[in-house]
Amino acid sequence: MGDAFDEDCDYLFKAVLIGDSGVGKSNLLSRFAKDEFRLDSKPTIGVEFAYRNIKVADKIIKAQIWDTAGQERFRAITSSYYRGALGALLVYDITRRETYESVRKWLQELREFGSEHMVVVLVGNKCDLGQSREVEKEEGKGFAENERLFFMETSALQNVNVEEAFMQMITKIHHQTGQKCLESKMNETTRINVPNGKEIKIVDEVTETKQSSCCSI
Repeated sequence: MGDAFDEDCDYLFKAVLIGDSGVGKSNLLSRFAKDEFRLDSKPTIGVEFAYRNIKVADKIIKAQIWDTAGQERFRAITSSYYRGALGALLVYDITRRETYESVRKWLQELREFGSEHMVVVLVGNKCDLGQSREVEKEEGKGFAENERLFFMETSALQNVNVEEAFMQMITKIHHQTGQKCLESKMNETTRINVPNGKEIKIVDEVTETKQSSCCSI
């Protein structure tokens, strides 16, 4: 992970994992970042994060994914945890309905402390345990559609849709960033009306440079 951190990249995207304790947030992250899964995974204490470099279109994006404890006693870190995050995976366990019932609470917190334009993917994890399912896929999908979230069921154990869930979030963030850059460039030309009726264009020259340290968007 240290080598990846030193590589050049075009953008640094921060994203967060949220959801109740035990839904599999840490194993989703380790599967995505290192392609690892631990059956003896311990509850996260405080905050952990991992990096992974991804190529989207012609850009190298360093995804910085933060994982936090789902237990209430660690919620004091909330505001700093969400600061600067462009995306979130909101995770529940399909075999524990109470974790799905908590999704609304987490979403409310996300909207209170997070960015207005944050990309959110609702993730129903542990789909490999279908025989113990307590939340139907259609229910999760319906909630996501109503709240304008993306939706995917995953299995960190069997590596089902883990890559796809993170990539859906990161690709959408990249798309939004591209739109913002385009709007910014369009606004570089400012028109000012002067008393004699003429129009003056003020153009700010913006030069993109690839730096060894990534740009945080």
